[in-house]
Amino acid sequence: MSGGEPRPDSVDPLTVPLAAFLRYLALERSRSEHTVRAYESDLRAMLGSAAEDGAVDLSGIDLRMLRRWLGRQSEAGLSRSTLARRSAAARSFLGWAAREGYIDADPSIRLAAPKRQQHLPEVLHQDQAERLVHTAADAALAGDPVAVRNMAVLELLYATGIRVGELVGLDVDEIDLERRTLRVLGKGNKQRTVPFGVPAADALVRWLGARAALLNADSGSALFLGKRGGRLGQRQARDVVDSALRELGDTSARGPHALRHTAATHLLDGGADLRSVQELLGHASLATTQLYTHVSVERLRASYLAAHPRA
Repeated sequence: MSGGEPRPDSVDPLTVPLAAFLRYLALERSRSEHTVRAYESDLRAMLGSAAEDGAVDLSGIDLRMLRRWLGRQSEAGLSRSTLARRSAAARSFLGWAAREGYIDADPSIRLAAPKRQQHLPEVLHQDQAERLVHTAADAALAGDPVAVRNMAVLELLYATGIRVGELVGLDVDEIDLERRTLRVLGKGNKQRTVPFGVPAADALVRWLGARAALLNADSGSALFLGKRGGRLGQRQARDVVDSALRELGDTSARGPHALRHTAATHLLDGGADLRSVQELLGHASLATTQLYTHVSVERLRASYLAAHPRA
């Protein structure tokens, strides 16, 4: 599927509206291809379950069927966060179907799902983050362009807290080395400007010098390139971060999101205000950013328990 288009097997009354809904997500709501695919998968599962229960079109779906669908998944051992996501997908789809006249009433209005578990994100301590970037810098000393790229990837993720999708989507002209800022296109096609520090700027200068070694006809204006010269993919970037985190040896943190969590927590630990961190991370809601205040409190509590003689 490309650009949010559904697969061409949507021919029965249950799945015909799904095609229109996926186009709505992609074209009117500007949802990413990955998000549209996730909606399609969840909603096909819901529609399949409803068909098993006797529904022949959307108007035949009722609250009882939806609850049975979630119950079956719960019995199969799916996590609360997955059930909450799938419930939200069903409500979004059926609410849209009611507004568009595919059904007379939305059967999902009273559909409840387990609340998502709020797991505190695992973050690196400052000394771990320093070792992470210093190890990458040491590996880049020989001048191998891939090693230089990896160093710049790690420095920039930690310096800015941007998402991995935002990182790999960067073009060369979106980096302002003089002002030490970058422009990223975040969720909902919202653009924001994010500052970075001197170490990240130095790493980017080195990478821009080494980038020529990987350039080819497929490179275009992409800032970060893969070994074959095309734009670096999200999976490749995750592999870079995972490998570097494993080499630390004293953390179970994994993936680029760990560096995003780390950047946010270190900013708050250093005295940054919550609104500024919200703007830097591109969070639509301040409540999302507030999660990191709990991380900082937990770190403070752990330090207190470890250090105070009467803790």
